[in-house]
Amino acid sequence: MTARVLIVDDIPTNVRLLEARLTAEYFEVVTATSGQQALDICANSDIDIVLLDVMMPEMDGFEVCLRLKGSPKTHHVPVLMVTALDQPSDRVRGLEVGADDFLTKPVDDVQLMARVKSLVRLKSLTDELRARAMTGQQIAVEDAIRAMDKISTAGGSILIIDTDQRHAERLKNYLTPEHQVDILTQPAEAVFQVTGAQYELAIVSMALADYDPLRVCSQIRTLEHARTLPIILVADEADRPRVVRALDLGVNDFISRPVERNELAARVRTQIRRHRYALELRQSVNNTMAMAVTDDMTGLYNRRYFDRHLGVMLSKAQSQDRDMALMILDIDHFKSVNDNYGHDIGDAVLREFAARLKRNIRGVDLACRFGGEEFVVLMPDTDYRQAETIAERVRQSISERSFEIGADRHLSVTVSAGVTLNEARSETPESLIKRADVALYRAKREGRNRVVFDAA
Repeated sequence: MTARVLIVDDIPTNVRLLEARLTAEYFEVVTATSGQQALDICANSDIDIVLLDVMMPEMDGFEVCLRLKGSPKTHHVPVLMVTALDQPSDRVRGLEVGADDFLTKPVDDVQLMARVKSLVRLKSLTDELRARAMTGQQIAVEDAIRAMDKISTAGGSILIIDTDQRHAERLKNYLTPEHQVDILTQPAEAVFQVTGAQYELAIVSMALADYDPLRVCSQIRTLEHARTLPIILVADEADRPRVVRALDLGVNDFISRPVERNELAARVRTQIRRHRYALELRQSVNNTMAMAVTDDMTGLYNRRYFDRHLGVMLSKAQSQDRDMALMILDIDHFKSVNDNYGHDIGDAVLREFAARLKRNIRGVDLACRFGGEEFVVLMPDTDYRQAETIAERVRQSISERSFEIGADRHLSVTVSAGVTLNEARSETPESLIKRADVALYRAKREGRNRVVFDAA
């Protein structure tokens, strides 16, 4: 994972220390020594995350954060405040002016990397949603961003998962009556509980008796409607290694014991706001996407949309030196499905194929119907290993379970896939598609039902 990080601190020693740590993890680092300089940099260049010192002359970090979050251009950029202040009231103030998280000096390397990586993932998803919106009909993304200010965080639907009933009740009392809170003391039933309700946040204790809290989080994430459900862990200091692992797995935030009431309330409001904002963005994309760029049969974007969006995303990947992968898929022997069963069955297979494809790619990936029985997936910020994992997951989802084509009738379907990576500055959309296509034909020649990579 790579990103452009802005470090803002008026003390050069602090800047150099953070810069060294982040550069060692292959982040691109930009620096500023004042609040105004930071605002200018964010206004005139693409920044993925801001590490912002609180105590600065002329304009402190709280004011800088307030201005960043108040601008439509920088509203979505995550802000991680770095401070020597350790009072809960300072953290609450930071969260209330829009800060996404806090680090206390001296900065712990493990917490630094965990927080930065978690917030960069969030920024990547937000960027992709905004890019899709702009591609659809050149919609005014600023309208969607301004909607963030109007989003209420009250009345959230929250699930607390904790085998300690007394501790769970204390957290519930902190959050009511502002929110509707349910308690689950049987972690094994988490999937059923989440399936039966539309929660906006899950709070999971790291001290679950006889149950792995990370497995609870993972199982929740397997549910279609809960993939973007925010999760906050409640952890002890000794849980830090597992908390880092959890953040890598996609958990959104954590809070340390003993839990401070106001900090918990602020973190809960932040997560609910983000969740509702993401829903607003997705709804905006859905409502404004013209029928001309969607495929009626599968509901995926069509070739026209893909051709345009590929150019945008490839240009972005090249300018920011980021990974990107492209996969073209072709349903094996699809002509025989139409010939032997009829076009209505063929259409049903296409629809089910598209549904399985969407379920087995990530939220930032873009799936399109390329034409006929061919599909394409654009995968931003994706290297060889990640692309291979996604492609194999899609292939297996098609081949391992037959397609229902009527009462007690099933049809075995397989898919071949060609994958390529953006590996050169001279790459064009046409050359990327061509190389993926060549890899696809190799997969067909080598026996079908397989994934083949093509290197530049």
